[in-house]
Amino acid sequence: MPTLFDPIEYGAIAAPNRIVMAPLTRGRATRTHVPTALMIDYYRQRASAGLIITEATGISQEGLGWPYAPGIWNDEQVEAWKPVTDAVHEAGGRIVVQLWHMGRQVHSSVIGGQPVSSSATATKGQAHTYEGKQDFETARALALAEIPRLIDDYRLAGANAIKAGFDGVQLHAANGYLIDQFLRDNANFRDDIYGGPIENRVRLLGEVTQALADVVGADRTGVRLSPNGDSQGVDDSNPVPLFTAAAASLDAIGIAFLELREPGPDGTFGNTDVPKVSPDIRKVFKAPLILNSDYTAAKAQQALDGGVADAIAFGRPFISNPDLVRRLREGLPLTPDVAPTWYSQGPEGYVDYPFAEETVAA
Repeated sequence: MPTLFDPIEYGAIAAPNRIVMAPLTRGRATRTHVPTALMIDYYRQRASAGLIITEATGISQEGLGWPYAPGIWNDEQVEAWKPVTDAVHEAGGRIVVQLWHMGRQVHSSVIGGQPVSSSATATKGQAHTYEGKQDFETARALALAEIPRLIDDYRLAGANAIKAGFDGVQLHAANGYLIDQFLRDNANFRDDIYGGPIENRVRLLGEVTQALADVVGADRTGVRLSPNGDSQGVDDSNPVPLFTAAAASLDAIGIAFLELREPGPDGTFGNTDVPKVSPDIRKVFKAPLILNSDYTAAKAQQALDGGVADAIAFGRPFISNPDLVRRLREGLPLTPDVAPTWYSQGPEGYVDYPFAEETVAA
């Protein structure tokens, strides 16, 4: 069986190891969602990952409600991403951009209009805004006539990703965001071809993924799903048939990889008693399957040994350990992350975590 440190191919992307840097929202772009020079150093430092999946990156102003998160819908953003991808490639890495539409998980004060979703629903709790946390608002249901425009937004973002020098894209279809709001039955109450039975609810996922594959290449397109349990208020009453159908549709398109975020009952960043769906998805999805959530090196290797995963995505450990691959390979201690700096705007807790040799020298 392969080890975490053996090479793997994600379609056209050849990776030297099976350790993936998971997407991590960090909030270091500008208020107009343009990447900054600080982000160049951040991603360069972590280029030893077999594959970097960037922080979630907005496909449009409508869908990007997180303060200081980057976008990729205009030329200024594309130009600002180029030195980031150049830096990763110069350091020997590979990087794909995660494409994000937050759906109802936004606030009008950030996006400048009413949120949109599969149906007219609202998330409980509060949204992050530039003025602090504010109550989520009721979204309006996307009209059937708007769906082609939405798909075009994804298509443009995919084309811009190639212009910016990315090795590929990952469609964010998880964590309670727009595509997930169409997938799951406690958020989708539509009575048209995008609602009701499972084959309708997976339709938008398939159409957007195909649009990205047409622009970027299926062998450079990945998808993220979160199939088990509630995620930001989005859930499904029967996840196994839903997500196996979704995975089968992605397999038919021939995407390069599928990443699953699957917390367990003891999850440290979200938890659920809903069983993992990955064993069922493994049966219908042939390309590399990446699992994510609370993995240690030992648990990651067990997943590879058992054949339930081909690679493992690590999130928070990459925040505070830019050389995580080396630390896992050599069994070196991990530096803990500092949660209050996750979404702050400066270098602290972003590019100032030490590499292992610096730790030893100290």
